[in-house]
Amino acid sequence: MQDRSSFSTGRKARQALAGLFIAAASLAAHAQDLEAGKAKAQACVACHGADGNSVSPEFPSLAGQTWRYLYIQLRDFKEGRRSNAVMSPMAANLSRDDMINIANWFASMPLKSTDPVASEDKLKAGKAKTDETLCTMCHLGGFLGQNEIPRLAGQRPAYLVAQLKAFKARTRTNDAGNMTSVAQTLSEQDIDNVAAYLSSLR
Repeated sequence: MQDRSSFSTGRKARQALAGLFIAAASLAAHAQDLEAGKAKAQACVACHGADGNSVSPEFPSLAGQTWRYLYIQLRDFKEGRRSNAVMSPMAANLSRDDMINIANWFASMPLKSTDPVASEDKLKAGKAKTDETLCTMCHLGGFLGQNEIPRLAGQRPAYLVAQLKAFKARTRTNDAGNMTSVAQTLSEQDIDNVAAYLSSLR
């Protein structure tokens, strides 16, 4: 007759094996989702780059962005909370799964560094302004973002300028009011300095 200890050991082994199968299945599903996201993202590469690193100053890099932020922006374009002549129609026919897969694929791509183009004085002024406005309370240290809060480190400066100006002018309002409020305190020079500083981070 099998003793209690050997039965317990066998049960633990079976549980461990089941856990490995579940983990393997989850990894396979995740890989499949990334492949689906990559396939769907081919419509995005003309503006955002083949690997999510934009080669055009006016278009944001999506590589290394938080997946949840990307998903929410696609959803907002689809549902009209954010408007753009190119992005709104692009998002219109995406399903929820499409948006999640695209977001995860871009989030999985590494953001490539670019050399800072601003003067040291401008970078210092930008950092001082982000300290003054407590930007890291939401965007975290290093401006790497979290959940629904975007990564700003290494982003295209022209795009950052455009978005800060849009928040300030209230032509972009899908932020629950947080960025709209912050942007009201920034002068045009502040916006320029902040964008230069954020784009220089790695």
